[in-house]
Amino acid sequence: MTRLVLGPIQRHPDGSGVTVWVETDAACEILLAIPSQGGGETVHDAAGEALVGRVAGRASTFEVAGHHYGLIVAEGLAPGERVAYEVWLTGTTQPAPVRVWPEPGAPPSLLRPVGGDAPVRIVFGSCRVTAPQEPPFTLNADDDSQGLGTDALHALALELPTRDPASWPGALLLLGDQVYADHVSPRTAARIRGRRDVATAPGEEIADFEEYTWLYQEAWSQPEIRWLLSTVPTAMIFDDHDVRDDWNISAAWRARIRTEPWWDARITGGIMAYWLYQHLGNLSPRERDRDPVHRAVVAAGTPGPTGPTGTAGPGPSAEDLLRAFARRSDADADRPRPDQADVDADRAVRWSFRWDLGRTRLVVIDSRATRVVAADGTRAMVDAAEWAWVRRQTEHTGEVDHLLLGTSVPYLLSPLIHNVEAANEQIAAGRWGHRAAAAAERLRQALDLEHWAAFGASFDAMTELLRAVSAGEHGPAPASVVVLSGDVHHAYLARADLSKVGPANPRSPGGAGVPVWQAVCSPFRNPLGPGIRRIDALSRRAPFAVASGAVARLAGVPRRALRWKVTDGPWFDSQLAVLELDGRAARLTVSKTEPDGTPGGLDPVLVADLTPRG
Repeated sequence: MTRLVLGPIQRHPDGSGVTVWVETDAACEILLAIPSQGGGETVHDAAGEALVGRVAGRASTFEVAGHHYGLIVAEGLAPGERVAYEVWLTGTTQPAPVRVWPEPGAPPSLLRPVGGDAPVRIVFGSCRVTAPQEPPFTLNADDDSQGLGTDALHALALELPTRDPASWPGALLLLGDQVYADHVSPRTAARIRGRRDVATAPGEEIADFEEYTWLYQEAWSQPEIRWLLSTVPTAMIFDDHDVRDDWNISAAWRARIRTEPWWDARITGGIMAYWLYQHLGNLSPRERDRDPVHRAVVAAGTPGPTGPTGTAGPGPSAEDLLRAFARRSDADADRPRPDQADVDADRAVRWSFRWDLGRTRLVVIDSRATRVVAADGTRAMVDAAEWAWVRRQTEHTGEVDHLLLGTSVPYLLSPLIHNVEAANEQIAAGRWGHRAAAAAERLRQALDLEHWAAFGASFDAMTELLRAVSAGEHGPAPASVVVLSGDVHHAYLARADLSKVGPANPRSPGGAGVPVWQAVCSPFRNPLGPGIRRIDALSRRAPFAVASGAVARLAGVPRRALRWKVTDGPWFDSQLAVLELDGRAARLTVSKTEPDGTPGGLDPVLVADLTPRG
């Protein structure tokens, strides 16, 4: 019998439908059925009994390297409607559909389109190491060397069934490090040892596409996590550990890593897996249909009457097509691209994406794979063509109450860390000579100095974008503008003061303007050690900020008009954040898990209104 390997995972939603992603163990057709609704198509199960209800969507799987994937669009729904659904599979060796979801004893999985003027709740965070949901892994690192704390997503999954579905989040935003290719669980390490010799590089790190599939299957197959993903539409963007620590931090890093004989299989396998497991579901059905890579891979991976591509002759396999695409995508980091908004012909892919959730617009910016770290010294967090696309998504005619910009790495840091990263970029570029540049590069990689502050031109471009949006130059000013980030393994809230950036804003001569925030939440599960916490505490002291600013000026970092303040935090340990958007009001809640490894339990540590009260 055909089996559901992973999923169902709800992905891109709109006002009348939701995309659902699955992985199966054989080629088949997937049906999404709503048993409580009559009318529509009648389906019969293996016993010949009619399935009461209607089929909301159906799709055939496509195959890549022996793995089978399907994306099904459930249609004909209404905004705010909550309907339970089932997943049925049928194939050539299994002509009658068999129900494979929900699993016995699990809460029902609900389809819940997002749209209209209803309030929107978005859960966000990043950095989740996969490990069993039991001691010693649920203990803190201070109590056990294997301790990773309580998984915040697991705690959320336990809590939701006890609440009214009307209060559930409308979206879950995973801001990077969904899997750790360089920090695998004991279970995955054992599978790797059974497959190859770990005495040679990359050892017990992930080596290729097949091993990446193990990572995703383990990360998303734990029962409570699987139910959560089946019910809450989820957006995802990758960060470095989805491939490897420091991925695309600099040209020097790329030059060194490419000398490793195992790197080609690692990087192509990582991008292939990300495209299949994360990227495709970020796109709307229309965007997927227009994507030439998606069309080619699906055609090559779907058996046809005259071969895999449906044409005379076999043609390249879906795996070959996807691997070639991955190599093109990786190579994009080595060269700058032109600044014209419409020059996209040579790009492999646009990883950034946009979701409209009612009157809230979420624009998620790829700040990892679209970097430019060219050998000629060109550095950009986001290449020119993709940044032009991001700017266009912030334009509107009044349909947006709240603009959210998601980026895996923070835009605003504590002042000391910002100054260190900005100075490091200048010194590594040769400002103080070759020896200092080499030392700065070593420091950059050792301390992960790679956030927006370390890409000065991109930092300025983001600042200008936020100024223009908050000033109403891209459309009527939203009630709030919030940058959502993760990566740094702690949570905090910062407010930007843009009153002295750019031309004066006649709409707010007092300089108050639309509130612009940076909200950072990390980790879901991967806490910092006490040593790093002490360093972070020192970085927030005013004398260090002043001294580091002076060093940054000496290194050639320009003085910027932007000012900002960390208003709340930091908080450490496992945590998640919820952004509630209701009309023109926005509220942020940050909640931590129980510190002793107790399953469940989310305790708020911050509740902050992000919009001024009238």
